[in-house]
Amino acid sequence: MNLWSSKDAAKATNGVSLNDWVADGISIDTRTLKVGDLFVALEDQRDGHDYVKVAFEKGAAAALVSKIPDGINKNSPLLVVEDVLCALENMAAFARERTQAKIIGVTGSVGKTSTKEMLKSILTKNGKTHAAEYSYNNHWGVPLTLARMPERTDFAIIEIGMNNPNEIRPLAKLAKLDVAIVLNVAPVHLKAFKNVEGIAYAKAEIFESLSPNNTAIVNSDLTTSHILFNTIHKVKANLISFGRMDVANYKLISSSLLNNKTFVKAKANGSDFTFNFDAEGDHFAMNSMAVFAAAEAVGVNRKNIINAISNWTAPKGRGKRNLIRFGKGNIELIDESYNANPTSMEAAINVLSRSKTQGRKIAILGEMGELGPDEIIFHSNLAKIDGIKEIDIFYLIGPMMRCLQNELPNQKHCLWFKDVDKLIIEIDKLITINDTIMVKGSNYTKVSKIVESIKKLSIDAG
Repeated sequence: MNLWSSKDAAKATNGVSLNDWVADGISIDTRTLKVGDLFVALEDQRDGHDYVKVAFEKGAAAALVSKIPDGINKNSPLLVVEDVLCALENMAAFARERTQAKIIGVTGSVGKTSTKEMLKSILTKNGKTHAAEYSYNNHWGVPLTLARMPERTDFAIIEIGMNNPNEIRPLAKLAKLDVAIVLNVAPVHLKAFKNVEGIAYAKAEIFESLSPNNTAIVNSDLTTSHILFNTIHKVKANLISFGRMDVANYKLISSSLLNNKTFVKAKANGSDFTFNFDAEGDHFAMNSMAVFAAAEAVGVNRKNIINAISNWTAPKGRGKRNLIRFGKGNIELIDESYNANPTSMEAAINVLSRSKTQGRKIAILGEMGELGPDEIIFHSNLAKIDGIKEIDIFYLIGPMMRCLQNELPNQKHCLWFKDVDKLIIEIDKLITINDTIMVKGSNYTKVSKIVESIKKLSIDAG
């Protein structure tokens, strides 16, 4: 597949191409680069120019650079520009203009990636679909996703994240969204905001570049939904709401969890419907309402959505269940290791609490980051979650989790560890056959190492 020619890339970026070339894909990382990719030498934590030679050795078709790196022949297939990131943004804009694809943008404090993957599982079965890899949702991830989009694409899903105000606006404008979704607004990244209302205003930026022909999808259950609605009304976009309240256009009537599945009853456009998917979680059920709304907004009929979503399962680190051989039996591991905040922590704890198990329910919890001056309160308040009472054992990690330990009922068995490595040393002594274990924490806590160590117990057992 010829994704980019040197002629089109030079036209898009106003750069100078030193040779004719054709690229089948775009890479920013030589470790995952494929033969025929255009290597983009971004300057982020590392300078991509230092890896151009490696990129060519691995078969890159060309490299996008702002200077000719040391050791690189001037006759090499280089596209030379003033600024590599700006050039990538220009390629993204060019790719957006040349396609007739319906573009869906997803943002929210929690659940962006799992919702993107849920949408992808549906749209892929109804047309040529392009979506962001991993959680590529920032100032270079969104342009990269757009620049990778083939011209002949029916649907594209763009995940848009933010850490600060004014970050979503330019990315949404670049993507020229047909459909924009705000899943939720929660106390995440509070170090950059005074309150949750500030986060809502930042999330509302995704709607600012919509036109009356476009669709805005919003969770109407939010206490901050009025902030989102106001922005939508200003641009006169088509508003579709979802939630549990009767006013929602896509209403979640109920959700039940059984045998690693979620069974959902819902109502939209005057008709009730039911469906299920291969992951447990009321939060997944809620976000599936936004998925139905978006898929129908771009022309997919409901029957096709129901059929396609039945095979969806949670991505790695976001609730995926693993049955692991342990000793002469098994343990079940719920991998929630990709990041944490009060909202996602509550959802994960409630999923564990409702799990059917012959053994103990164990929550391994790391700290939640970027919560601002009230971080201690947020950690302590986890003890108020309804599902807490159904959990047998807590293994807590990090200084702030001491706050939760102090708030848990006295009858709860609880051990605290300074860091992940201290827990891993004892992990085989802390679990037993038939246990169901849920692991969650912010990325900086590295609780994913615990997930891998538990999986390794099965390998070590032979």
